[in-house]
Amino acid sequence: MILETIERENDIKKVAPEDWNLLAQEIRDFLIKKISVTGGHLGSNLGAVELTMALHLSLDLPKDKIIWDVGHQSYTHKILTGRKAGFENLRKYGGMSGFPKRKESECDCFDTGHSSTSISAGLGLVKARELRGEDNTIISVIGDGSLTGGMAYEALNNAAQMKGNFIIVLNDNNMSISENVGGMSKYLNNIRTADKYLDIKEGIYNSLLETKIGIPIIKSIQRAKSSVKQLVIPGMFFEDMGITYLGPVDGHNINAMLKVLKEAKRCKTAVIVHVITQKGRGFAPAEKHPARFHGAEPFDIETGLPSTPKTKSNYTDVFSTVMCKLGERYDNVVAITAAMPDGTGLKRFRNMYPNRFFDVGIAEEHAVTFAAGLAAGGMKPVVAIYSSFLQRAYDQILHDVCIQNLPVVFAIDRAGLVGSDGETHQGIFDLSFLSSIPNMHIMAPKNKWELSDMLKFAMAFHGPIALRYPRGEAFDGLREHRDIIHLGKAEWIYRESQIALVAVGSMVKTALTVREDLIKKGYKCSIVNARFVKPIDTKMLDEACKSHELIVTLEENVASGGFGERVREYLDSKKTDARILCINIPDEYVEHGNVEILRREVGIDADTIENRIIDMYRE
Repeated sequence: MILETIERENDIKKVAPEDWNLLAQEIRDFLIKKISVTGGHLGSNLGAVELTMALHLSLDLPKDKIIWDVGHQSYTHKILTGRKAGFENLRKYGGMSGFPKRKESECDCFDTGHSSTSISAGLGLVKARELRGEDNTIISVIGDGSLTGGMAYEALNNAAQMKGNFIIVLNDNNMSISENVGGMSKYLNNIRTADKYLDIKEGIYNSLLETKIGIPIIKSIQRAKSSVKQLVIPGMFFEDMGITYLGPVDGHNINAMLKVLKEAKRCKTAVIVHVITQKGRGFAPAEKHPARFHGAEPFDIETGLPSTPKTKSNYTDVFSTVMCKLGERYDNVVAITAAMPDGTGLKRFRNMYPNRFFDVGIAEEHAVTFAAGLAAGGMKPVVAIYSSFLQRAYDQILHDVCIQNLPVVFAIDRAGLVGSDGETHQGIFDLSFLSSIPNMHIMAPKNKWELSDMLKFAMAFHGPIALRYPRGEAFDGLREHRDIIHLGKAEWIYRESQIALVAVGSMVKTALTVREDLIKKGYKCSIVNARFVKPIDTKMLDEACKSHELIVTLEENVASGGFGERVREYLDSKKTDARILCINIPDEYVEHGNVEILRREVGIDADTIENRIIDMYRE
């Protein structure tokens, strides 16, 4: 196999050109085989195989730099830089990351994980190159989906002023996670289908090459090609900004890409290389269902179906069902997502109420301010965004929603430890950054029934309110505990003495296990479902302190700014005799791995919690 000859960066240059297509097929076979076992981002990587090969053939790594926007399409890059063996433990705890990591390889020049960042990072590397007097090539690879993010345009605006070479490869597959939306998608589609332009270009060049004076004329045309493009492709958005545009080029034709990259490297300004690729290429199920294979669970290669079919509903399913019911009940309910109708569970709402569903693309900041405008106009917007991505819209939440006290509902999916995607995707900061904002109210359900009740409560609430829930199977225990929700009021599940476990959301389930073990060892233990992180139930805390010696808060959030810190601050002000133990995630980034392993590593698993409680109680 040719792939076996690739042991380190630049080894691809030893592969004969006639074997490039065979190597591409071997890489696809390797990826399908490995990801079918480990899970991972399959579709985006299958679509970027030849593109990545062309980049590696054109560059000298690690001297030259590639910045992968988001980074979920970097698997082929990892293979070509000598990391094939790492795929055995891809995205597992202690194993290779599914995203670029500087600590993994010199060939990963910038850590990524969120969208629309690569052009800004690339510009920084270009300016550093200039200041240090170096001459390497810098290439930012960005998908067309990422061009729906405003940060990309801020960077393009600055890229237009560049005096040195900077290459932006636009990997255009008409997809982000789901199908792209908006004006940029329409614009790029016009370019993709501009057969008139491509036919004219090819016809003129071929005719001129047959004449004696053809070469000088071709050079003149090359100097004036921007004007030709302006005539036959509407807008020429990038050229109008002052950025040279090359393409579109077939992203699965290595020779064609090598040619255009060679031309791009000669430019003394910023240049866009527009590459057309197919997401999921080479694997029929991924070609047919690219959104499903964006982030795939382990699957059967023959059928493409998950190896372990889902048998129980998850929190996203519950949210989806309740949203559809609320849409039927209230005609002012609208739903907003940032390029993730499938991931957030809003696909069914979109199908039922298309006029009240809005996919704004990868633009979380716009999503939130758009929701604020809808609320100011009398609608009841529900903004469904993953916890990790909501961080991008902090200013808009504070400035555009909360200062005006607008009734926007934030449905925060993937809150807490998410697992295999690592630091950039763990949802462990939302309680901290939301709690710092005046007028914000925050809830967390203990089970799937409470998620339904909380969403209905939020719909009737007159102000900004967030409910955060984890990834994965929805807990269906404690169904009998379904008290009516009142603002800022916690729920006593078990009332005893000695130790009070005050748990937030997903940690209620863990608290049940801890209580059971403590009772076996002779301790008396209460459980309180906090329900609200803001405002906290101070009356409940006062009661707990009178009848318990130790108050234990449990949350799946970092320590700084979290629920435990707020409870400790309150108890300190009351000068109570009860002691407090805060169980939370340390103030550090949590790497990728199985969620259960990660819970043990950060100390929020039942065994670790029990041991800490007993140690403190005995002091």
